[in-house]
Amino acid sequence: MTMITSEGSYRNLYVIIEHEEGKPIPVSLEMLGEARRLMDDFNKKYSSNEKVVAILLGNNIRKLCEELLLYGADAVIYAESPELQYSRNLIDTKIISQIAINKECVAKISPDYVEHFKKPRYMFFAADNIGRHLSSTVLAELESGLASDINKLVIEDLEIKHEHKTKGQAMTYAKTLEMYRPDFSGFLWTTILCLDNRNPAIEREYHPQACSIIPGVFQPLVRDSTRSGIIVEYIPKLEEQDLNVKILSRKIIKSAVDFDIHKAIISFGRGIKDSPEENIKLIEQLAKELDAEIGISLPISKKPYVVNETITSKYMTPDRVIGTSGRKVSPLLYIAVGISGAMQHIAGMKESEFVIAINPDENSPIKDDCDLFIKGRMEYVVPILIEELRKQKLVMEVRK
Repeated sequence: MTMITSEGSYRNLYVIIEHEEGKPIPVSLEMLGEARRLMDDFNKKYSSNEKVVAILLGNNIRKLCEELLLYGADAVIYAESPELQYSRNLIDTKIISQIAINKECVAKISPDYVEHFKKPRYMFFAADNIGRHLSSTVLAELESGLASDINKLVIEDLEIKHEHKTKGQAMTYAKTLEMYRPDFSGFLWTTILCLDNRNPAIEREYHPQACSIIPGVFQPLVRDSTRSGIIVEYIPKLEEQDLNVKILSRKIIKSAVDFDIHKAIISFGRGIKDSPEENIKLIEQLAKELDAEIGISLPISKKPYVVNETITSKYMTPDRVIGTSGRKVSPLLYIAVGISGAMQHIAGMKESEFVIAINPDENSPIKDDCDLFIKGRMEYVVPILIEELRKQKLVMEVRK
């Protein structure tokens, strides 16, 4: 077995921070928390002193730099300008790519590593509309790979034997970031690795190892007012052509689906498959009786069934997905209809106060994560629930 390392060229973990008017969005603090946990273990395991570095672009953001230190960053590199008030991909890509290879910044943060520094070892982006786009353009600029929509991270030394990467020889890839994401079924993990080519015919290094991280997966650290760190200002090198795209007006559009204002949520999954349109209408009726919002499992957002376009556009949308690829909810009542219980969905609703599952398969995984399991087809169970709810409403009205 051969062990090859590029030690010294790649250092630190850079976290790209998103914010709204100087307030970090939740996933940014979640990424910082996970970065802190990973690098604390990394430094202990490898007797190293690598840093968690937050990258921040904006205007009037100095105060936010200080806050990021309190949430886990060892250092913050920030670029400040009125031109950076709002995110523009072309400008953000250019500046972040400049920062990622800038030795002067590294000299202030990790002077011991600056001599051989090329690029960050790892980079994190948010798996949201901005971060998904930005991560792809930055990593293209840095000529490395990218894993998208990640919800689990591990750093390990891996023994790899690959026909093309290693020419069939077993080699150790030290300090490799294992990036996990759910596959389409929701029950299996896909592990993504960003590995150097060590085959002499195609030899090439790939760093940083980078990913976009699903919001709501990791826990942010508790704000620690005793923490301190290094803040470095970076003066971006922009050209006139970089400013050709202007933001003339900007309005934040909130999701049309507001789970937070409802005490009950009813979600449905692939269990609607036998009569998709009729079953969705049944769920609509049940939701109306309970004044509940309607959610879905991830596969439903892929529009796997042919139904009326009105129903498709209303319910089979990413805004309604509950789980690690969508929203986290915590209603008083959560009803899962025809949902088998993939780990990614469970992660999004496990904090619900009371969970009812309706499923004909008594061995479905969701049985272990609900308070009440109703064994039966939704076509039979849901109409009974609707009828009983209506009866109870009549009784209550009579008593009034």
